[in-house]
Amino acid sequence: MRDSAPLRPARRGLAAAAVLAVLALAGLAAIRSIQPPAARAETAPASDFSAERAFQTVRTIASTPHPAGSPANDRVREHLIAALSGLGLSPEVQDTVSVQGAGLSSSAGGTGLARVRNVVAVIPGTASTGRVFLIAHYDSAQVAPGANDDGSGTSTILETARALTSGERPRNDVVLVLTDAEEACLCGAKAFVDQHPLAREGGVALNLEARGSSGPAIMFETSEGNRRLVETYAKTPYPVGTSFAVEIYRLLPNDTDFTPFRESPLFQGLNTAYIDGAAVYHAPTDRPETMDRDSLQHHGDNALALAREFGARDLRELKGGGDATYFPVPGLLVRYPGALVWPLAVLALVAVAALGWVVRRRLFSAIGLALLPIIVAPALAQGLWALLVLVRPEYGGMPIDPYRPMWYRLAVIALAAATVLVWYALLRRRIGPAALAVGGLTWLAVLGVALAALAPGGSYLAALPALSVAVSALLATRASGRTGLAVAILIIGALTPVVILLPTVVMLFPALGMPMAGVGAFLTVLLGLALLPVLDLIHPAPSGARGMDALKARRLGALPTLAAAVAAVVCTATGLAVDRFDEEHPSLTHLMYALDADNGTARWLSEEATPQEWTGRSVSGDPVTVTDTLPAFGAEKLRTGPARAVALPAPTLTLVSAETSGDRRTMRLLLDPQRTVRFTTLHVSAEVVSATVGGRTLAGGPSGWGFVFHAPAETGVEITLTVRASGPVTFRVMDGSDDLPAIPGFPPRPPGVGVLGSHSSELVAVAKTYTL
Repeated sequence: MRDSAPLRPARRGLAAAAVLAVLALAGLAAIRSIQPPAARAETAPASDFSAERAFQTVRTIASTPHPAGSPANDRVREHLIAALSGLGLSPEVQDTVSVQGAGLSSSAGGTGLARVRNVVAVIPGTASTGRVFLIAHYDSAQVAPGANDDGSGTSTILETARALTSGERPRNDVVLVLTDAEEACLCGAKAFVDQHPLAREGGVALNLEARGSSGPAIMFETSEGNRRLVETYAKTPYPVGTSFAVEIYRLLPNDTDFTPFRESPLFQGLNTAYIDGAAVYHAPTDRPETMDRDSLQHHGDNALALAREFGARDLRELKGGGDATYFPVPGLLVRYPGALVWPLAVLALVAVAALGWVVRRRLFSAIGLALLPIIVAPALAQGLWALLVLVRPEYGGMPIDPYRPMWYRLAVIALAAATVLVWYALLRRRIGPAALAVGGLTWLAVLGVALAALAPGGSYLAALPALSVAVSALLATRASGRTGLAVAILIIGALTPVVILLPTVVMLFPALGMPMAGVGAFLTVLLGLALLPVLDLIHPAPSGARGMDALKARRLGALPTLAAAVAAVVCTATGLAVDRFDEEHPSLTHLMYALDADNGTARWLSEEATPQEWTGRSVSGDPVTVTDTLPAFGAEKLRTGPARAVALPAPTLTLVSAETSGDRRTMRLLLDPQRTVRFTTLHVSAEVVSATVGGRTLAGGPSGWGFVFHAPAETGVEITLTVRASGPVTFRVMDGSDDLPAIPGFPPRPPGVGVLGSHSSELVAVAKTYTL
C-alpha cells in the first residue's frame, strides 16, 4: 500500500459513499447481533420460554428483600417448592451449614459460614449419561428485592423446568439447584458441591446470574478446557459471548455461585449474566419494574436450549479439547481451537511486516507516533469521567455506572474518534497515510502477540483485525489502476475489525463501567487505527494536492474531526441533562450504626469516600479503621461520627466446657444472638490451633482469628476451639441486623437520596467483649 496518486474527486466521492455505507451496515449488524430478543407473551407455545410467564415468578419472589435466614427468604423458598411440586417434581431442601471455600472471596472478618437451605429438584432423564445442573440463587442482598439478582435466574430455571416437563423428557438428568446464601458467602453453592449426593459424580453446570437490569445475557465465564462446551453454546438461538470476557474474569477477584462448581474437578460449565443497568445492583431499586424483560427472554431462550442440547448428548464426550477462542458476529458465534492463537498472532505480525516492507518510507516514525492516540484517548476518557464526578459528585458513590450511561459512553467513543482523526490530520501530509496505517497496524499485531502470551482468549481482538487489514492492503497494492477492485478489497478487510471490535466496545462498557472508560476508549482507538487504510479513501485531502485545492481539502478534512469533537461535547452535555437523580433514580449513600456494649457508646459509620450532604450530617473527618472495636470489618477504612447509644442486647457467648492440656485449652462455646440478625461474628485474642463451628471444621490461625456466620439458627452457633493459652482468653463478638431506620436519631433520607448496594448498608452492629 504505497502512497499513490489521489483518486479523482468523482471516484473519491463514490469510494467514500461505498465505504461509509458498507461499514455502517456492518456495524449496525454487529451491534444488533448482541442485542437480546423481544420478550415472548404468556400465550407462547408450552415448549417455548416465555419471559412474561417467568416474570410472574419475579413479581412474587422479589416483592421485598429476602436475604438468607430472613422470614422473607423462607416465604420465597416455600413458593419455589410449591412451584416445582406443581410441575410434578419432588423438590427437597438441603438444610446444612457450609464453609466458604479457600478459593472463594473471603469475608473481611474471617472465614465465612452460613446455614443454607438449598432447593433441589431432578428432572429424570430417559437414559442418562450424566447430569446437567441449572443453578441460580434465590436469596437477595439485604436491602435489595433481588428482581434481577437473582430473581431472573431463579425464574428462568422455573420456566425452563416447565418447558422441559411439558414435552419429551431429556436423555440426561437435569438437576435444578436453587441455592441459598450466595450474597452472604456463596455458601449454598459450596454446600451443594461438597455435600449433596447428586454432586458426587459431577456434570455440566450452567449458572444464571444478573449484575444489572438490562442488556444481553452474556456467557462470560467457563471452566477450563471449554472447546466442546462452547461448541454446544454456539447452537443456542442467541449466542453472545467472547473468550476475552473469560480471560478478564479469570483475572478478577469476583465470584458467583459458579465458582465452587468451576473449582471442582468433577464439573464443567458455563456462567451467564446480563450486566447493563448496573446502578440497581444490590440496591433497593432492584425491583421487578426495573427489569428489561427482553434480557430475561435472552436468559431463558439460551438456558432452555442449553438444557436440551446438553440433555440430549453423551456428556462423557465433553472432557478435554482445550480452550476455544470465540466471539459473536452477525448470525453466529465464531470459534476456533486455542492451538491457532499463536499461529494467527504470528501470521498477523508477518503480514504487517510485509506491508511495512512495501511502504518503508517514514515507517519507524509512524510506528512511534501511532502510540500517541493509544495513550492520549484513554487518558482523555478517564479525564472525562473525573470531570463528570467533579460536576456531579454523587457519581463517585455509584458502584459501577450511572443510571443512564449511554450518552457518556457515546461521548467516550466520540472523544476517541476525535483523537484518532486529529492525530491523522496532523501527520498525514508529513508522514504519509500509508506509513500511518502500517504504524497503527503494527501496534495491533504486537498487542495480538502479547495477548497470545498473557490472555490467549483475547488475542483475536488485535490479531485478526491486523491480519485482515494487512492482507487486504497487500492485495490492494496488486490492484494498481483498478480503483474499484482496490476499494472493494480494502472494504472487505475493514469488515473484520468492525464486526470484532465494535461489539466488544459495546459489551465492555457495561462490564467495566464508566470509572474505567479508558478501556472503552482504548478499544475504540484500536478500531480507528485498523480502519486507517479505508479512512484515507474517504479523506478529502489527498496528499498530492497543492495550493487552493489543498487548502480546500484540508478544510473539508477537518469536518469529521470537528464533528467527532462536537459529538463528544454534545453527548456529555446530554448525559448530564438526562441522567439526573430523583426518587426513582436516587443518589446512593451508605450509613450504618455500631454499638459497643462494653462501654455503652455508639457511632455512625460510612464507607463513602466523599460523603454526600445527607451522610455528612452523621459522619465527618478522615476515614479510620475500626478493627479495635469491630474486627469483623477487617482493615476497611470508614468515616465515623457520634451516635446516641440505644439499649440493644449484645450477643452472648457462653462457655459450655473447657479442658486444659499444657499450653493448650479446648473450649466448647455457644454464640447466641439475642435479637433477629443477619449474621454474627467471633474473633479470638489467642492463637487458634483448631476450630469447629456449626459442625464444620475450620483451619486455625494466629491471634485475631475469626469467622462470620450468616443466617444463624435461633438456637445459636455451637463452637469448639483449641487455643494456645493456659489461662483466660478474650473474645470479641458482634452481630448485625438490617433495621437502621428504626434506630432513634437516624436521619430520614429525603426524596432522591437512596441506599448504596453494599453488604453493610443499613447495618446495625452490636459488639461485646468476653473473657472466658
